[in-house]
Amino acid sequence: MNKVILRRFKELEEEMNIVEDTKYTEMATCSTVRAMVHGTGEKEAYEYIDFDNQIFLKWYIKIKNFMVDIKGKNSEYYQKLMEIEKEDIRDLFLFDSTKIIFIALKEDYEKGYLSSIETLVQAEVFESQLEQAEELLKNGYILASAVIAGVVLETGIRELCTRENIIHGKLDKMNAELAKAGVYNKLQQKRITALADIRNSAAHGKPEEFTKEDVKMMIRDIEQFLATQLSE
Repeated sequence: MNKVILRRFKELEEEMNIVEDTKYTEMATCSTVRAMVHGTGEKEAYEYIDFDNQIFLKWYIKIKNFMVDIKGKNSEYYQKLMEIEKEDIRDLFLFDSTKIIFIALKEDYEKGYLSSIETLVQAEVFESQLEQAEELLKNGYILASAVIAGVVLETGIRELCTRENIIHGKLDKMNAELAKAGVYNKLQQKRITALADIRNSAAHGKPEEFTKEDVKMMIRDIEQFLATQLSE
């Protein structure tokens, strides 16, 4: 699971650098006390981010969603970002502040400060099992690969139910209860149902009901789902 989150950190950092490249300098009238002392009309050079090309906005929205996925809306990182957002500052300060918070989150995650020991162990187990499923798929064992991936998915769903105090049961019921509780949305619920259908077909020896590509995407989707939902 860690490699998915680290890959996302890398992607967002690359986008952050693209945003930073849109910096430009503009002469503006200084409205500070110092300007009053020196007389009105004094201009100074100010740096800005190009808000008009939407690059910053897209990156900023992704950062907000990612912070919620990683630590939730009650985290210090997200709360600090919201404080800054309320100021509605359309200049370099908004970008610089977001950048600082993002880098702090990235460094804390990379050093393991955001995960409990239990979560780290669990993530390693899931990652190992999904790697086994990938290896089986590469070697042509499509049914076995789908079954193992399905077991990882159901185990992850059970863990989410435990965290939300939802009674364990059949996968479909647990999936519905988690969506009802707002742990994830209806679209994610439907995707989990589709993934479970592949696992069930594989377990009942019905390879004609799915393809090798379906299983490949299944493993990827399970990996991404667990990386976001089981992160602490």
